[in-house]
Amino acid sequence: MKYGDAHYMAARDAMVAILKGWAREGRTDTYKALSEAVAPEHRVHYHGRMMSLLLADVCRRDSTGPEPMLSALVVNGSSRKPSDQFFELAVTEFHRRDPDWTWEWERDAVFDRYRSPVSL
Repeated sequence: MKYGDAHYMAARDAMVAILKGWAREGRTDTYKALSEAVAPEHRVHYHGRMMSLLLADVCRRDSTGPEPMLSALVVNGSSRKPSDQFFELAVTEFHRRDPDWTWEWERDAVFDRYRSPVSL
């Protein structure tokens, strides 16, 4: 898989669908669980750069700025928080610069968005 090719886009779209399902369930899960959920159709290692690229594009596809970042649902197995790349993307592209902003707020906003009957 290469960044931007058809296989990449299919993996991104699969991740969007999986994460929307997690959101409707009110669930967070690990990078490893997401990697396993897209397999075997899409081989994306949970520690790899491709996972970071895909999750950034998941956010870009699902959010246009004010909408919550769908990748807030994907967490590290030990810390139970998103990766540093998530926080960097939140600040640089999604302008989450309010000192009171937290990823927990973002996660809960994703849950609210996708549990709403209008988002289904």
